[in-house]
Amino acid sequence: MSAAEGPLVVGVDTSTQSTKALVVDASTGEVVASGQAPHTVTSGAGRESDPRQWWDALCSALHQCGDAAREAAAVSVGGQQHGLVTLDEHGEPVRPALLWNDVRSAPQARRLVEELGGPKAWAERTGSVPGASFTVTKWAWLAEHEPEAVRATRAVRLPHDYLTERLTGQGSTDRGDASGTGWWAAGTQAYDEETLAHIGLDPALLPRVVHHGEVAGTVRDSHDLPFSKGTLVASGTGDNAAAALGLGLRPGTPVLSLGTSGTVYAVSRHRPADPTGTVAGFADAREDWLPLACTLNCTLAVDRIAALLGLDREAVEPGGSVTLLPYLDGERTPNLPHASGLLHGLRHETTAGQLLQAAYDGAVHALLGALDLVLDEEADRSTPLLLIGGGARGTAWQQTVRRLSGRPVQVPEAREPVALGAAAQAAGLLTGEDPAAVARRWNTAAGPVLEPVERDGTTLDRITTVLSGVAPLLERGAEAPPHAES
Repeated sequence: MSAAEGPLVVGVDTSTQSTKALVVDASTGEVVASGQAPHTVTSGAGRESDPRQWWDALCSALHQCGDAAREAAAVSVGGQQHGLVTLDEHGEPVRPALLWNDVRSAPQARRLVEELGGPKAWAERTGSVPGASFTVTKWAWLAEHEPEAVRATRAVRLPHDYLTERLTGQGSTDRGDASGTGWWAAGTQAYDEETLAHIGLDPALLPRVVHHGEVAGTVRDSHDLPFSKGTLVASGTGDNAAAALGLGLRPGTPVLSLGTSGTVYAVSRHRPADPTGTVAGFADAREDWLPLACTLNCTLAVDRIAALLGLDREAVEPGGSVTLLPYLDGERTPNLPHASGLLHGLRHETTAGQLLQAAYDGAVHALLGALDLVLDEEADRSTPLLLIGGGARGTAWQQTVRRLSGRPVQVPEAREPVALGAAAQAAGLLTGEDPAAVARRWNTAAGPVLEPVERDGTTLDRITTVLSGVAPLLERGAEAPPHAES
């Protein structure tokens, strides 16, 4: 570890699969130490995790950072969005957290949209039309299926809120993560009383919203942590807003993130309100907005197809006319929560490598289709598409995005934009700077630019045609998951 030039800060990324911690030199952006520990997620109909695992993983990741974490002057947590954490009077989880990719609340999502004015009214009020990923639908599902858990709940938190509260002893969130709940109004930038009353959620159970640049609290005395008591804690935010900070995004620069989920987003000066529900009108972690489209099935789905075929994930082959829609866990874009995967156009001459390439094509197709809706009309279409996430360094992912987008693609060399964004938040507390400006000073988005290639309109049109023809079948799914219907 090299000697730091400035104060040290810690950025945390608590994702679906693991918690990562980076110790960063606030002056230079150099990562001087890092650690990571896994979580477990249930399989089957639901996707749940015990929040206490996140805390244990955070403690483990921090201890892996050694003395550097003990010297940190500030810390911030970025976390997976939408997850429903219910706590009792002692601050202990009432039940495992319902994660963003738990789609059992799809019927409740449809009902809430209908009961509170329809898609357009929801988009205007909250910025988004809630689907099964949104926290508001998960609370409605819990009230319907586990009323005893609701009665025992004394605090409702998001994943990043939970860890921040364990650090500080105070309940808080930020506008970026709050905007993904479905009970935060984009127009007033406050909790929406009508929505909360409709779902029977007492606003007193929700955390205060900490504004950009404010201190969420200080680290309380805890023998589990390497931090000094009194270390500053920033507001934290949701993972996509943290990544936007970590890349130092300016308005109009598009990002495609390839992780457990796939997302495409850009910072905007304009408050989004898409009544189709394709684009979620999230707030960013500053004063702007972060219109975003998300798919449930991305790297894990394609890796599963590769495993079924007995292939390495890079063993793709060009050609063929097969279409594979890898909706292995339902889907969010398009909104088909009960969908299962679909294979169309299989021939004797189709190779395993062509099947795998078709899985990549199917995963990227929906995200690129939403890109024009995410970007403002005045956005420069020649701006490189920033490719981040676990799949960003995979050659097959890079080439698929280039071929189907027809855009230049830039792959930042910085490996952990969510944790870096949280670190930039922490650094901003110390210096008074805008966290996005901190990240730009750190040059986090630097990386090679892959020149554009001719857009493969034939493949895009084929996938669109297949999808439009089988959408009713996909919506029914092979078999709706348990609890899918109320």
